[in-house]
Amino acid sequence: MKLRILAALLLAALGLSAEAAIKNVLFIVSDDLKASVLGCYGDPVCKTPNIDRLAKQGVVFERAYCQGLMCAPSRMSFMHSRYQGGGNVNLGQHFRENGWYSARVGKIYHMRVPGDIIAGTHGQDIASSWTERFNSPGKEAHTPGHYACLNLNIFTTTAENRQSTRMPHRMFVTVRYEGDGSDQPDHKSATKAIELLQKHKDKRFFLAVGLVRPHYPMVAPQQFFDPYPWQKMKLPKTVKDDAKDIPKAGLAGTRSETNPIGKFPDNQKRMWTGYYASVAFMDAQVGRILDELDRLGLRESTAVVFTSDHGYHLGEHGFWQKANLHEEVTRVPLIIDAPGFKSGRTKALSELMDIYPTLSDLAGLKSPAEVQGQSLVPVLKNPAATVRRGALSLNRGHYALRTADWAYLRYKDGSAELYDMKADPHQFTNLAKHPKHTKILTQLDGHLNQRLRQAGLKAASE
Repeated sequence: MKLRILAALLLAALGLSAEAAIKNVLFIVSDDLKASVLGCYGDPVCKTPNIDRLAKQGVVFERAYCQGLMCAPSRMSFMHSRYQGGGNVNLGQHFRENGWYSARVGKIYHMRVPGDIIAGTHGQDIASSWTERFNSPGKEAHTPGHYACLNLNIFTTTAENRQSTRMPHRMFVTVRYEGDGSDQPDHKSATKAIELLQKHKDKRFFLAVGLVRPHYPMVAPQQFFDPYPWQKMKLPKTVKDDAKDIPKAGLAGTRSETNPIGKFPDNQKRMWTGYYASVAFMDAQVGRILDELDRLGLRESTAVVFTSDHGYHLGEHGFWQKANLHEEVTRVPLIIDAPGFKSGRTKALSELMDIYPTLSDLAGLKSPAEVQGQSLVPVLKNPAATVRRGALSLNRGHYALRTADWAYLRYKDGSAELYDMKADPHQFTNLAKHPKHTKILTQLDGHLNQRLRQAGLKAASE
């Protein structure tokens, strides 16, 4: 850390910007990782020492939001810095066409998990992004060990009849087994990333590493399950008739009310055990990559970004999985550790689309005109700075606008949700129909319409 500060001071003395020191980019993307589960975002249970270490060295964005609410649209969005669909020059391609070695390891664009992981196929990857690309196959739910399908209350060690690719209950599967994890996709991705760091350490590189955990099936060695016995897991706080004031369009597709998981409170706790174990295993792989970056002496010339495509529900409001506009899904971890910038935390609102122009700025490259995100370099320089008034998330004509104090969710049928995020951070009380909040609702509606117009999107209400 002292070296980082001294480097910044030296650059300032020489009249150079911090960005001039950026020679490499390491972009790490986790899958289905909610911000709130990490130690550096306040979770007291989950052990994520490596991501927490990165957080202490870089800048933690406490209010970062995804644009797409599922893997495919989110990843397409941040890789092109576009709210919807792709552009002409994606992030990896941008660096490659400017003379950088660009490589993908694992899942960056959408891959079906577990389908493409078991098959070892590219999924929806875009070849123009990369100089080289590498997949990390694994057995996923078919990993020999203690299998559970928790919403069906099935526990077995047999290999037959396991929920897997395209099967309806695959999202409630955990597997714990005896082993060192080297057979798992994320371990393989970390190993390949380390190999590429060693091979390309003397040239400019853009290395994107996509880790698939904690995406279901939640598979990890037994030692990553051991710290989280299900009996000690605490389920999310609930209130009576929690979902009563949520419009029909705002209800999650998978809910305790309608899915068998609602019948098994102990298995809901086991879902948390599996999620924590998967996160901890993923964190260990992040640590292996960061350790090698340090060992090679690349840390002082490399911008490191850690994030996830979107968050995840694990019983909050009785909701499970993703694809809805509530905070547990839209809010994601975002940590940027770049040479020449002090560590810290910021409440500045940011979007995953901002990663593209930020990395472009840090590398001294000009972003393509089609890029819709905002560079976060001003926030890296001063965590008290702001680059946007609100963060936009969207899904099939439904929109969420997150400002510093409010969350406004508007659906294409005209229904809405409004939450005072200072007084009600867990979004228990929908204020959209309260007369005293008419003014703020109108203001936020206008703000949302303005953002949609700027993004080239047509609001359902217009």
